[in-house]
Amino acid sequence: MTATMAIGAALLESLYVLGGLSLLWFTWRALEWAWLSPRRLGRALRAQGLRGTSYRFPSGDLAEEERLHAAERTKPMPLLSHAISGRVEPLFDSTVKEHGKISMIWAGPTPMVILGDPKLVREVLSNKFGHFRKPKLPANLIKMIADGLSNHDGVKWAVHRKIINHGFHLEKLKRMLPAFTTCTSELIKRWEDSMGSGKAQEIDVWPELQDLTGDAISRAAFGSSLTEGRRIFRIQSEQVQLLNSMTNLYIPGYTYLPTKLNRRIKANAREVEGLLKGIITKKERAMKNGYADDGDMLVLLLQSNINESKDSGSSKPMMTMDDIIGELKLFYFAGMETTSVLLTWTLIVLSKHSEWQDRAREEVLRVFGKKQPDLDGTHQLKVVSVCSS
Repeated sequence: MTATMAIGAALLESLYVLGGLSLLWFTWRALEWAWLSPRRLGRALRAQGLRGTSYRFPSGDLAEEERLHAAERTKPMPLLSHAISGRVEPLFDSTVKEHGKISMIWAGPTPMVILGDPKLVREVLSNKFGHFRKPKLPANLIKMIADGLSNHDGVKWAVHRKIINHGFHLEKLKRMLPAFTTCTSELIKRWEDSMGSGKAQEIDVWPELQDLTGDAISRAAFGSSLTEGRRIFRIQSEQVQLLNSMTNLYIPGYTYLPTKLNRRIKANAREVEGLLKGIITKKERAMKNGYADDGDMLVLLLQSNINESKDSGSSKPMMTMDDIIGELKLFYFAGMETTSVLLTWTLIVLSKHSEWQDRAREEVLRVFGKKQPDLDGTHQLKVVSVCSS
């Protein structure tokens, strides 16, 4: 009995020691991540001549960024002003003004270097030797949002880039023009119908152009699976808004907490993945039976994946189902905000400079008349190209 009690006491003592060591290790790791490492990095960057904001434990400049954004939203913006950098990125703007074009800020415990020198920007983007790694969001968040080409490095990036590039050859892009023409024609008809008796009608073009972009991307990506494509676009648009409202993004483990925001993001991700898997499976079945329309991006991507696997002698696809889903999600993210914002801003600028509006209209009528636009004709639209660039 005494021996048994002694063994039990020894085991209990060992557990206490292990627990204490584990707690000590986790405390050290947390201290290293949230305090010691940022302090070392900050000193190293300042030793190289970089100036910028000081590290604030533990969230860096996130609270200050939110405060600046809130302050900017309370101020009226001059109509048609081009001075928007301070409103869109107030932290970047104030840091550059105070510390120069090459400076730094803090995203949580991670320093971010701002480069305003074109030569340095070119060097980073060329990245010939792989020295500049892409910043990483939390892995589970990337998977829920869009784990595609822009998040990859090294060999995986090279393989995906090669496969995806096949879908962007000029001849293949030409096949998508009818989809874009259809979307635009439907929008114009809807606007014309809203005029009714011909009286002037005010139209909020921003949501209209968002819908136009969503329809164009859905048709280009999925072809006949338009209904599912539109649903995916709406969900991905919501994901962007949810992500923008996530202020605690850089706190470790935050995305795993069962908050209302995190639950919504995860539910949206599950629905999008389910829809995409269904579309991909349907396209693969149609391709095997010889019925697939080769004019949409998904078919081009699937075919390119098959061809690349054959060329490399691999019995397995170079891109898995999850890889393809990630690239399709990214296709939405890369296109929806940028395109709709560009179109909206183009209309604003044309309304401000009516002489360019007249010149652009005159050029379009001269090149196309009343015919549907085609890709060859768009190469002759010099004025329109200037207006949209």
